[in-house]
Amino acid sequence: MADKALIARAPDGRELTFAEWGDPAGYPVFYLHGTPESRLSRYPDEGLIRSARTRMVTYDRPGYGGSDRHRGRTIAACADDVAAIAHALGITRFSVAGGSGGGPHALAVAALLGDRVHRAACIVGVAPYTALGEEFFAGMDPQNVTEFGWALQGEERLAAELDGLAKQKVRNAAAGGALLHDHFDLPEADRAVMARADFAEVTRQSIVEAFRNGPAGWVDDDLALVMPWGFDPAAITVPTQVWYASNDVLVPPRHGEWIAAAVPGAIVRRTDLGHMGDPDADLVELLGWLTA
Repeated sequence: MADKALIARAPDGRELTFAEWGDPAGYPVFYLHGTPESRLSRYPDEGLIRSARTRMVTYDRPGYGGSDRHRGRTIAACADDVAAIAHALGITRFSVAGGSGGGPHALAVAALLGDRVHRAACIVGVAPYTALGEEFFAGMDPQNVTEFGWALQGEERLAAELDGLAKQKVRNAAAGGALLHDHFDLPEADRAVMARADFAEVTRQSIVEAFRNGPAGWVDDDLALVMPWGFDPAAITVPTQVWYASNDVLVPPRHGEWIAAAVPGAIVRRTDLGHMGDPDADLVELLGWLTA
């Protein structure tokens, strides 16, 4: 699937690599991948996306996959990249969603491109460290605590650590995608999703593509998540759903609570599952709402 690649140009000339899934005549939905992932991160059954009459667009954030690095980028910078891809595709109005590390990027698009956004969704999204402080880490798996701790120490330390981790993830991907989360103490609901052969294969594809030019995208994502975001979620005026889970150890529920309170009129959906939710039912519900 790594050859499913289209190219657009950011306003500053950078290459942005993206892909389309589902129904070419369906309603456009940009889905912004998590951290670390790539444009190949998607629901494994494209037929279900098609049946939801959705034209799904995914792209490699700068530094991942085939997209040129944008060193020092903020979360807000995502809006210009999405606008450039939409322009290349001739899309004037669309919905946007993002999961995990992609969640705040979806909020940025909703806040900064609101006149073009129909609806938005932040799925188990990370809240700003600058707002939560040490609460950011409450209930978080120790591996993620360590990783964000490196980010707070600066790019040099973070890049040195993530270089080795990225290489390990690629090696694990070669052994099977289900191994990619073995170092986290995940709830059973998440482990059941990762044990599925279809999700393991998509995860494998996404990770191999994410790191084909090194860990720069992962480094810049983590730095952007702990620094000021560059926009205010309170500026969002489009209908927005905020999903989070009480048993999520990768992005604990405190993050979802903060985002839900920060986004005016947010439609809140809290479950008792983990970070990965119930992906089959969730996709149908999410796309049904985003395209309504």
